[in-house]
Amino acid sequence: MGFGNNNEKLINRYSLAEEIFNSISHGIGALFSIAALVILVAFASIRGDVWRIVSFSIYGFTLFFLYLSSTLYHSVFHEKSKRVLRVFDHISIYLLIAGSYTPVTLVSMRGTWGWTIFGIIWALAIGGIILKVVNLEKMKYFSIGLYVIMGWLIMIAVKPMLEMIPQGLFTWLLTGGLMYTFGVIFYLWKRIPFNHGIWHLFVLGGSTVHYLGFLFYLAL
Repeated sequence: MGFGNNNEKLINRYSLAEEIFNSISHGIGALFSIAALVILVAFASIRGDVWRIVSFSIYGFTLFFLYLSSTLYHSVFHEKSKRVLRVFDHISIYLLIAGSYTPVTLVSMRGTWGWTIFGIIWALAIGGIILKVVNLEKMKYFSIGLYVIMGWLIMIAVKPMLEMIPQGLFTWLLTGGLMYTFGVIFYLWKRIPFNHGIWHLFVLGGSTVHYLGFLFYLAL
């Protein structure tokens, strides 16, 4: 299994101050995601809509899994444990992207377009996870590219999507997507201090915007 280059010491990758910031920032996200999951599923249950209950449960779990994995990875200073947690940290991104598509495709769209996008995005997520586990390091830049492609895959169906989703939701989806995408710049910009922490803030921003969009337009 690809737990990274054995010559690279993950515990030395960031300073102590950076790791504290990285841990706290996504620890806050983990707490937020628990509340988000409960609220979305509660509203879905009130409606008695199985599609919403299932979709929000999947989305909420992937959101929590991402923040929990990231928090644990940055909080641990035992090298072997950190290597294992790094794999979970990376594959959780695939899961959240696919999880974020789920309410849109199964609640708003469904039909041919909805199920097609749902199937493609989850197939890409599973494929990406397998490649990540097989060889984490060699898949680094490929994975980043795949993250971005998956995030914007919905644009191939933007016209039918706009006809199916609630009016106004697209703005929230687009804004969240842009925040995630711009954050990648800081993720790759290794030379600036706290670059990874800045990336974490963009992730928090993007996930918050998407959550609010789902809450306002699909849950309430």
